[in-house]
Amino acid sequence: MTSQSHHMDVGLVSSQESESEPPHKRPRLDDEHLKWDVETVAVFNDPVHDHIDLHPLCVKIIDTPEFQRLRFIKQLGTSYFVYPGASHNRFEHSLGVCHLAGQLLRAIRQRQPELDITDVDVLCVEIAGLCHDLGHGPFSHFFDAFISIVSPDANWKNQLTAEFEKYDLTAGDLTFIEEIIAGPHFKDVCVGRTKDKSFLYEIVANKRNGIDVDKWDYFARDCLMLGIRNNFDYTRFIHFARVLEGD
Repeated sequence: MTSQSHHMDVGLVSSQESESEPPHKRPRLDDEHLKWDVETVAVFNDPVHDHIDLHPLCVKIIDTPEFQRLRFIKQLGTSYFVYPGASHNRFEHSLGVCHLAGQLLRAIRQRQPELDITDVDVLCVEIAGLCHDLGHGPFSHFFDAFISIVSPDANWKNQLTAEFEKYDLTAGDLTFIEEIIAGPHFKDVCVGRTKDKSFLYEIVANKRNGIDVDKWDYFARDCLMLGIRNNFDYTRFIHFARVLEGD
């Protein structure tokens, strides 16, 4: 992206969460204009991550027909015919990626406050994690090119603009979310966030080294459902991840 950009690497400081309240009861955002009542938080009981609590805007997105259709798209496509336990779908995977994106970014913010990671930054990255697989069709990647062929002029619109504005998300934030998922709109230049926050683009889909929360979730989830041992521990990455200056 640039000759000098911030990227994630391994550090030596572990994150510690407050023990004053259970995780599923703590509001996630701190800025006054972004707080919400804990009663509005949706809590999902996930077989991989235990309790997942989601921001009300994420819940609004989940409640749309476009997102609900992910319940009927299997995560591993035709692998289900070989591994009958692989009945999990894109819906729960998307919830898991959203959850891990928030966990990782909050851990980094806690140990590196100088990065000025805002609550809006966290929410945008969570939404990107939630929506990163929204375009999948039947049999997932087998379907990737179909829509562009049969409907090349499709014009998709955001139907939740009022909800996004309610939580002070701007047009620039929407561009940022799109860039996290699909990459920059113009060559290799991202406009949703400034250069000093370029590390935010490596949380959900890491083009630098491929280490991102999308893979963390499907490694754990796929292995669980397939009955295959998983030797990868994403919690270690969360505890030791840091943002460093690099080329």
